[in-house]
Amino acid sequence: MRTELQIRSEAVCDLLGCRIPLVLAGMGGVARSELVAAVTAAGGFGFLGMVREPVDLIEREVRRVRDAGHMAFGVNLIPAATEPTLLARQLDALIDLEVPVVELFWDIDTHVVDRLRNAGVVVVYQVGSAGEARAAERAGAQAIVAQGVEAGGHVRGVTPLRELLPAVVSAVSVPVLAAGGLSSGADMAIAMAMGAKGVVLGTALMATEEAFAHPYHQQRLVEAAAEDTVLTGSFHINWPPNAPVRVLRSPLTATTASSAELQQIGEEEGRPIYRFSTDSPLKSMTGDFASMALYAGTGVGAIGSVVSAAERIAQILEQADRLMPDFPTLPITTSSSVCMAGEFTGAYMGHAEAEEISDCLRDIAHELTAILRASLARRADEGTLAKPPFDRDAATLAGWVLVMDQLCAESDVAIGNIATSSQTKENSDQELSRRRTLVRDRLANLLPRMPENRTRAVLSALGRFVASMPFPNSDPSGGSGSAVL
Repeated sequence: MRTELQIRSEAVCDLLGCRIPLVLAGMGGVARSELVAAVTAAGGFGFLGMVREPVDLIEREVRRVRDAGHMAFGVNLIPAATEPTLLARQLDALIDLEVPVVELFWDIDTHVVDRLRNAGVVVVYQVGSAGEARAAERAGAQAIVAQGVEAGGHVRGVTPLRELLPAVVSAVSVPVLAAGGLSSGADMAIAMAMGAKGVVLGTALMATEEAFAHPYHQQRLVEAAAEDTVLTGSFHINWPPNAPVRVLRSPLTATTASSAELQQIGEEEGRPIYRFSTDSPLKSMTGDFASMALYAGTGVGAIGSVVSAAERIAQILEQADRLMPDFPTLPITTSSSVCMAGEFTGAYMGHAEAEEISDCLRDIAHELTAILRASLARRADEGTLAKPPFDRDAATLAGWVLVMDQLCAESDVAIGNIATSSQTKENSDQELSRRRTLVRDRLANLLPRMPENRTRAVLSALGRFVASMPFPNSDPSGGSGSAVL
């Protein structure tokens, strides 16, 4: 991965002990030791999905991950969906096993957080709103997962990720990971340009060889598109009330039933699987898989095959890397031995002073972030939630946001919270044009007065990119204009 993404991810990678900011969601049943080990071996971080699982299974899966040589991993629990006595035994086991990280979801359970933190366990909380994020941080969470409504499986909130992510980043001081419909390198680049320190993948890693998902479920994922997913309350047995899930559409997704209407449709090692339960098809199950919960996020359309976890992760990282702008690195021009230019200030030589350059870098970084957010908001289809979280055409602009973040860091420019410092509620054509013009003019004024160094090379390339961005609705072909705006 390039430095642009590494800079954004340092906080999360240091906290979790991984090399790349890509996290396996703790999918119940699906995320077992083989998948966690594969993701970890590829440099990412994996959560074992142990919701409502017996203690002996947790002990076995933790042991298998460690036997594979991996010490940095986590376990996902959901207190609100777990019988209290079982939850207490699960927590005892995780503490005794010295599991390093635990992810929690649904209601903010301060007692569980206290118990884990007092035992030295890192706590990550997945939330669906900025208010929940603040509550989780107050409870002691050391990282937050912002889950957009595009996510597969149980969905806590109702907000699209493009809106939720910057709101959560602004609401808390701990690192934030993005989740919900993410399945490509473009998604990763945009999420990190919007303020995330990393991304959480579920559906994309469910369609891998190491996942414990049944091949029937995986094949359905390969065949599906975003519009084939739906939020429904149909699958509710084993969970608290009012807990919608995103699944692939089926005859059951438009139906509701009470828990009293138990009809067995499958079996897992002697355990009955009931119609309308939250169980998804696993390798260990038999039965009517088409009538089970086929979890899928809206990024499912980018998944065209079942591959190894290492290959999927490599594909996503390569896609993200290709989106990073490429520009020449020019050497710093040195003077001859008889030239006295180095003894004079930049202003004396006609160059911009360091303070002016810093201000310009900060302003441009803020404006590009504002343009990215406004562009995503303008191009979103408000008529449906069954869509990927981001317009992936904005990935090139996201790459430039990350490059400016890197440049500011290299130049020791304090830019504050780049994801939220330049928020705008105005997404009109005029506002976008104004911001684009501001960036263009700032570059045009600064570049002629900069020395030939790496910063100038980067800004020159950015100037060419900005110049190629037409104003909204200015496409000569009669279209809606640039994919960026």
